[in-house]
Formats: sequence, C-alpha cells, structure tokens
Amino acid sequence: MARRTADAQDEAKRRRNLQPLARLIPYLKRHKGMVVGAVIFLALAALTTLSLPLAVRRVIDKGFGAADTGFIDTYFAMLLVLAALLAIASAGRYFFVISLGERVVADLRKDVFAHVTRLSPSFYDKSLSGEIVSRLAADTTQVKSAVGATASLFLRNAILFLGALAMMVATSPGLSLIVIAAIPFIVLPLVAFGRGVRRRSRIAQDTLAEATAYATEAIGAMRTVQAFTSERAISGRYDRAVDAAFGAARSSIKARAFLTAFAIFLIFASVVAVLWIGASRVAIGTLSPGTLGQFLLYAVFAAGALGQLSEVWGELALAAGAAERLSELLAEEPLVISPAKPIALPSPARGTVAFQNVSFAYPTRPDLPAIHDLSFSIGQGETVAIVGPSGSGKSTIFALLERFYDPMKGTIRVDGVNLKQADPADLRRRLALVPQDTVVFAASALENIAFGEAGASEDAVRQAAKSALASEFIERLEHGYQTILGERGVTLSGGQRQRIAIARAILRDAPILLLDEATSALDAESEVLVQKALDELMVGRTTLVIAHRLATVLKADRILVLDGGRIVEEGTHQSLIAQGGLYARLARLQFEAGRISEAAE
Repeated sequence: MARRTADAQDEAKRRRNLQPLARLIPYLKRHKGMVVGAVIFLALAALTTLSLPLAVRRVIDKGFGAADTGFIDTYFAMLLVLAALLAIASAGRYFFVISLGERVVADLRKDVFAHVTRLSPSFYDKSLSGEIVSRLAADTTQVKSAVGATASLFLRNAILFLGALAMMVATSPGLSLIVIAAIPFIVLPLVAFGRGVRRRSRIAQDTLAEATAYATEAIGAMRTVQAFTSERAISGRYDRAVDAAFGAARSSIKARAFLTAFAIFLIFASVVAVLWIGASRVAIGTLSPGTLGQFLLYAVFAAGALGQLSEVWGELALAAGAAERLSELLAEEPLVISPAKPIALPSPARGTVAFQNVSFAYPTRPDLPAIHDLSFSIGQGETVAIVGPSGSGKSTIFALLERFYDPMKGTIRVDGVNLKQADPADLRRRLALVPQDTVVFAASALENIAFGEAGASEDAVRQAAKSALASEFIERLEHGYQTILGERGVTLSGGQRQRIAIARAILRDAPILLLDEATSALDAESEVLVQKALDELMVGRTTLVIAHRLATVLKADRILVLDGGRIVEEGTHQSLIAQGGLYARLARLQFEAGRISEAAE
C-alpha cells in the first residue's frame, strides 16, 4: 500500500481528524439493544459505587458517635446488599460491553473484507497483501479492545468522575474548589499527549503491517526460500522489521507512561491537599468527621477515575490510530465501477468481441503505454490467437476485456455493448479464464472446481472434471473429490493444476473463453492431456488464446501478432509464415530451440 504517512497532505488531514473512532458509530447503531443494556448496567454500577460514601458518613456520624450497634449492623447489612448489586451490575456491564465489542469488530471485519474484494486490480498493483491482512487482523483487534473493555472502562470512569465531582460539591463546596482547580492542569495535557500517542500508535501499526506483509510474502514462497538457502537472510530482514515495529511501539508506550505519571501525581496531590485542609477543619469543629470521610471517598473516587481515564485515553488513542487505518481502507474507491443504469448484455449471449482504437497504460506506469490504438473484432464461435514478444500487450488485452481496467482511449464491446456501460459482474459471468499460473485454494478438489459456480451440484463438478481429464487423478487422491489440495495446490503437478482450471472453466459454461498460455509450463505428456481437454472446452465458444508455443495456435481461425502494443501482423499460420515477418521469425526461433532440445535429449 502506498505509504501515505510520507505524504504531507494526508498527514495534515489525519491530524485534523480528531475523531476516527466516530467511524464505529454506525456499527454501534446496528446493535442498539446491546448498547442500551451496556449503558444501563454501567450507570447502575456507577450509582451503586457512588452511594457507598453516603452510608459511610452516616455510620461515622451516627453509629460511632452514639455507639448504636443496631444502627451499625443495619447499615453494614445494607452495604452487603449494595455489594451484591454492584457485582450483578459489573457482570452485566462486562457481558454487554464485551459482547458488543466482539459483534462490532466482527461486522467491521466482514465489511472491510467485502470492500477489499470489490476494489479494482489497480489497488492491488500498489498494495501489499500482507499489509491488508494486518489491517484485518491487528487493527481490528485494537479496535475491539476500544469498543469492548476500554470503552467500558472509559464510560464507567467518566460516570464515576462526574458523579463523584457533583457529590463533592454537594458535600463541601469549599473543599471541592481545590480538586476542581486541578482538573484543567490534568485534562489539557491529557488531550495534548493523547494526540502524540495516537500519532506514535499510527507509526507503530504501519511498521508492524510492513513486517506482517514481508512475513506473508516469505511464507508463501518458502520452497523458493529454502531452495536458495535464504532462511538466514529473510529471518534477518524480518527481525529488523519487527525491531523497528517494537521501537515505534516503545515510543508510544513512553508517551503513555509519562502521561499516566503526570496525571496521577496531580490527581493525588490534590487529594492530599483536600485531606490536609479537611483535617484542620475537623480539628476546629467546622466539619464533621463523617462529612470529611464522605468527601474524601468521593475525592478518591474522582481521583481514581480520572487517573484511569488517563490510561484509558492512551488505549483509545491506539484504537483511534487503528480505526484511522481501517477507515482509509474503507475509503478506497474502485476505479472500475458499475454505471448507475447499466445496459444489459443481450440474451442469449453471442460471444462477440470488438476493440476499437483502444489505448491503455497501467496506473502504476502511466508513462509507459501497454497498448496503442488497438483495433480488432472477433466473431461468434471464432478462435483467435494472440502472439508476440514478452511485454507486447497480450495479457493487457485480457485484463481490459475482463474490465479489470478501463481504457484511456477507445471502446471495447462484448455482444455490441460498451463495457463501460455494462455491469462488470454481468460481463465477467460471460467469460471463463484458464490462466498460465492456476490459483488453487487450500480447499477440497470439489470446492476448487466449483469456485466460479458456488451453487453447482457435485454431479456437475464431477462431469466437468471428467471433461477436463481431471477425474482420473482426483479419484486417486486419498479422499477423492473431498481431498484438501493444499495452499496454492502444492500437492499437485503443473498439469494437474491446469486441468483443475479447465474443469473450472467447463463448469462455468461461459460463451467467451480466455486461454492465457495455458500449456506454456507443461511437459510434453501433460501438454497433450491439457490440449485435449482444451479442444473439448473450445467447442462452440468464442476463444482468445495467448500462447508462446506456436503449436497451440495452429488450429486458430486467425492469429494476431502484437509488438509494442500494436497489431503488426494478422492472418493464419501459413499466411504469416509466408510473409516472413515477426511471426515467421518467432516460429523459426522456436523451431530451432525445439530442435536443439530434441538433440540434447
């Protein structure tokens, strides 16, 4: 993900945004019943706590002074009732608040993940998957703490502080002035330091996300790492990333520690001053011992609540940094969106494709156009091969046809409809892709084949696998179609993964088939099997084939030869060979390479 922390404008915007946690309010509104329950039990616990000093005053002034043991017994029995009520209220507060935190974060995680699945590929061109995972995991955990335990403590202590302050004023206005005078000296630094804590927290979270992103990448390529004996190198790099994250976190911790010490010293210094002056008044008879005890308990409640608020403020600042990062992710908008009133693609589908004067450059490389003024059309059921040197724009045609990007100039039409006027989801349902690098998920063989058609029956999956010549190896697996294939399909050969991809495309039954170098990485035996499965898949479908191996394009109705993002030749295999141009040169080089390979064998 682009490092926005380095962007001065974005940094200034973040500093102005002092309430990133407000993003969570809509999630709280979804669960009003739990919010009400939490507030009721919070208020009950606070009121019960605030009633204790009143009982203490009456016991000191009336029970001790009159030596009335019956009065004392009655009041202590009432205190036990209050203790039971406080226990019930605290349990209810914990249940509702923690449950609310879990529910809100579960909703937030679902929304964030659903949102990132809708973002355009251009977002992933500049983003690290590990950093996105870090935001889904670490940042949401930090937010959960804020919405749950931290928010509970904050509200409880805020109620206690305000209630104790009001009762202090009611008990002794004169003594209250001492405590109230100290509050600005506590609250103002609290807010100022809180901003610093939040900024440091943001840096710590970003640094940790970088470490997580690197670890995710390294773990996903562990076979390559071990093959090149690079374990020590990647461990060292990860160590440095984690140490940097620790350093950033320690900076945040130092700020919070200083803030807490400063607040607690001022708070309890004011309590000592109150006790000093109050004791003097009791000695001269202007204040009763019970009143001083009551006031002192309220002062301790207020001081303790404000002291805990200083710690809780730091926790909320950490959560604000995490919520800010999640908000940024949710604020990302896909570059490719469905129009407000999309034009429906015609039914039944014909499978025609037309590029008209299309030019395009990837957002990450705007100064390096991938294709220039490209025009061609493909009729229903026609098979067209696209060949050319690496970087000539072949895969870009597929990316534009699937509307992962929109062209900078020109129009692309499927069945006569401009793709910018169609719903991308409806468009993609008419396309079936067999990529060069097949993605196999850590799921069963059945789930992998049914990936593009979630509602497909098991019989349909088995038929697709049979048509793709994949059933013969799937049925030999330990649990057949229920066998877990492992992350990225590490338990399968390249040819087996390709046949899984072909089965996927057969099951999708789309009118337009895209074959992206589907046999380029296979051995001769696997290529024969895969090509046989592809031949069956292509029947009755409009097919675009990208291939380096020219043997796979001999059956094409037409061949488009690309170079530098432009069509430089077009025709059949025989006509292009006769022209003696780029295609003939590529064919000659490949033929010579094949002959050398045969000689080596």
